[in-house]
Amino acid sequence: MQKLTPSDLFTLEAYARERPAFRARVLAHKQARSVHLGAHLTLLFEDRLTVQYQVQEMLRIERIFEEAGIRDELDAYNPLIPDGANLKATLLIEYPDPAVRTRKLVELRDIEHRMTLRIGDLAPVIAIADEDMQRSNAEKTSAVHFLRFELSRAHVAAFKHRGEVEFVVEHAAYQGKTTLATATRTALAADLD
Repeated sequence: MQKLTPSDLFTLEAYARERPAFRARVLAHKQARSVHLGAHLTLLFEDRLTVQYQVQEMLRIERIFEEAGIRDELDAYNPLIPDGANLKATLLIEYPDPAVRTRKLVELRDIEHRMTLRIGDLAPVIAIADEDMQRSNAEKTSAVHFLRFELSRAHVAAFKHRGEVEFVVEHAAYQGKTTLATATRTALAADLD
């Protein structure tokens, strides 16, 4: 999947006009790219469109219009676009109550390293977490992590054409497993070209 360039982006003025329709399109697109692991973990699988939305929103919020600032945002977000042999996701740990969330982030320390992709009877693919920066420390984890699942050719073929696909989290304080629905599998298979 191609990385974004400045020519792929709306100007601030154009984005102000296009934002409602673009946002609706992206939110609909994200539905098939979201995988819930139990009630409190969501994997949002990124692609070129979801990353473009993130960049456009950052440019809008920060009022960035100069070339260097745009390049900085692209440099920060382009690594989230899949490379054709991997899936990239934002892991969201979601507890609405701030006090509960604070307690759970302590209990769930290192959960980002306990995420696995299983495809049929092939070896599990363990997520690689937070290559951009360390988000956990000795006391707690972060509510947001960036994960990468590197797939072999056999994994890619099986993901696209055969075998059950599931995401699993196995942590002392939280377990979950989700078998991908057809729409999600189809959406994510497009990242593997």
